[in-house]
Amino acid sequence: MKMWRVVCLMLVVLGMQYVSTKGAPQVPCYFIFGDSLVDNGNNNQLTSLARANYFPYGIDYRGGATGRFCNGKTTVDFIAELLGFNSVIGPYATVRGNQILQGVNYASAAAGIREETGRQLGARITFSGQVRNYQNTVSQVVSLLGNQAAAAQYLSKCIYSIGMGSNDYLNNYFMPLYYNTGNQFTPDQYADDLIRRYSTQLRSIYNYGARKFVLFGVGQIGCSPSQLAQNSPDGRTCVKRVNDANQIFNNKLRSLVDQFNNQFTDAKFIYINSFGINQDLLANPGAHGLRVTNVGCCGVGRNNGQITCLPGQMPCQNRNEYLFWDAFHPTEAANRVIGGRSYAAQSPSDAYPYDIRRLAQL
Repeated sequence: MKMWRVVCLMLVVLGMQYVSTKGAPQVPCYFIFGDSLVDNGNNNQLTSLARANYFPYGIDYRGGATGRFCNGKTTVDFIAELLGFNSVIGPYATVRGNQILQGVNYASAAAGIREETGRQLGARITFSGQVRNYQNTVSQVVSLLGNQAAAAQYLSKCIYSIGMGSNDYLNNYFMPLYYNTGNQFTPDQYADDLIRRYSTQLRSIYNYGARKFVLFGVGQIGCSPSQLAQNSPDGRTCVKRVNDANQIFNNKLRSLVDQFNNQFTDAKFIYINSFGINQDLLANPGAHGLRVTNVGCCGVGRNNGQITCLPGQMPCQNRNEYLFWDAFHPTEAANRVIGGRSYAAQSPSDAYPYDIRRLAQL
């Protein structure tokens, strides 16, 4: 009987260890920089038109209208789940204390790489502002872990997700009534300017401990309901000049991955081909359970593309069949696909030189 009790006790201990190991995330923390595609509440308290903390946003999210520009989860919510985190990564505006050791979401709707981007919408936290907030977080991590060496070791294992640039086109370059960048720069020159500024911020993040970088390319902005409503003759054909400019930026961002991998040999940089994944969703919607690809689930005007969802507006009922939630942002159904393919590439073109799952293992 004594031996049997010992065996049972050992099995219980082993079982607890298994559960603990199985439940551990693949990386200790996940830091997120970006715009409204991944903002989860940082703009809620800002004086800004770029806010989504009202119904119908969050209609399918367990927390309701948290500030996500979606009916449900964003791409980074899905990526966090796939990385093994038991809870979402909290916004910088509200995370406190030991919560930051799991990571922080710094994303801000309307934010861009350039400082002036999105200013017509009001307050927002630019890329440089998000980096400053991260630097503040690092000082807190040092305090929590006791010293800089421990903090550096810890942060070097975390994943850093950066998705910037969409607003620099949508709310800057292709908005001539508010900005003159479209007259100042050719698309190639503008992309060079963005990459130069982007590189400066990446170096700052690197200098504050980051070693595993995920750089998301810009999606097909020319296929959004907003652009279809304004510039597509039939409301279906994507706007080529916008998509062409986006691809110029993406090609330079992919090249930057090679440059930085060669320059910073103790760090790893990968590129996620958001444009290509978006292209597949548009070309083969049925393969992903989608049916409507050119109209927002809620919104106003042609293609529901004039503005975002109105407060209290009832959205479409078949949300899982829509690619776009509003004039600009994907539905949860689309985000599930984008997040899943970013984490585990389904096509060799989805991620370069490898996907997030592989990055987490390194």
